[in-house]
Amino acid sequence: MAVLFQDIETPDINGARKPRKLGVKNCDDKAYLNDKLQGLGTFVIPRSWLVTTSDNLDKLLSSMDEYPIVGKPVRGRGSHGVKVCHNPTDLKAHVEALLVESPLVMIEELLAGNEATITVKSPSSSRPQHWSMTPVIRFNHVEGVAPYNGVVAVTTNSRVITDEEMKDPAYSDVMRQFERVAQLIRATAPIRIDVRRFHQGSRFALFDINMKPNMTGPGRPGREDQAGLTAISAAALGWDYGALLENILGIAQPLDVFRRYRSPFERC
Repeated sequence: MAVLFQDIETPDINGARKPRKLGVKNCDDKAYLNDKLQGLGTFVIPRSWLVTTSDNLDKLLSSMDEYPIVGKPVRGRGSHGVKVCHNPTDLKAHVEALLVESPLVMIEELLAGNEATITVKSPSSSRPQHWSMTPVIRFNHVEGVAPYNGVVAVTTNSRVITDEEMKDPAYSDVMRQFERVAQLIRATAPIRIDVRRFHQGSRFALFDINMKPNMTGPGRPGREDQAGLTAISAAALGWDYGALLENILGIAQPLDVFRRYRSPFERC
C-alpha cells in the first residue's frame, strides 16, 4: 500500500522474458537518489562520499578536514548504523564496522541544526498535486542522531510544528523542494523525508528520503504511545489513524500503473 512502486513478479510467458523492474529499489538507495538529485542542481543536499570494500579508506579519510562528520549505511532501518564521528580514527572504525554489514557506506556532511520530518501525499481527485502534510519537529537526539523508534517512541521526541515556527520561510522552502522530488519520481503513495538545517538559522537540507511513510499506529494494549511520524502529522489535519489509512487507500493506484512505471533517472 504505502510504496511508490512495488516490484511485480511476472512469470515468463512462451519464453518471453519479464520486463526489467525499475522504481523503489533505486529510489530507496540513499546514495543513488542523493546523487541524482544533487546532479540536478535545484535541491539542497548535504555533501557526501561513498566507500566500498575496494576503496582506499585511509586515502579518503586523509582528504577530509571537517569534523564532526556522519557515517551511515546507504540502506537501513531507522537510524541503525548512523553515527556522528568526531575524528579520523573514530570514522575509520565506524566505516569498517559498517562494511562488514554492507558493501557500500556513505560518509555525509554533518547537519547540526534542528531536524524535521515531512510526509508528502500523492495527488487525488480533491488535490491534483503532490502536497506536504504538516512538518513534525524532532528533538532529544542521542549523540546527534534521532534514535530508532523501536527503541524510543517517536511521540516522546517529536511534535507538530507550531504556527509561529511555520512563519519561518525555511519550512515552506523545504516543503516545496520535497513536493518537487515527489513530482519528479512520480510518487503514487505517501513518501517521507527527514530534513535538517546545516546550522541554526540556515536553510534545511534533504538528507534522508524514504519511499514509505512512518506508519506505526496506536491502538493495541500497551502501544497507546506508538503513533508514527506520519500519524502525528495527520493529527494536525484532524485525522485519527483510521482516517489516515482511509486517505491513503483513497489514492491507491491499479497494478497496471506500477507495471508501466519507469524511473525518471533511467537515462541519467
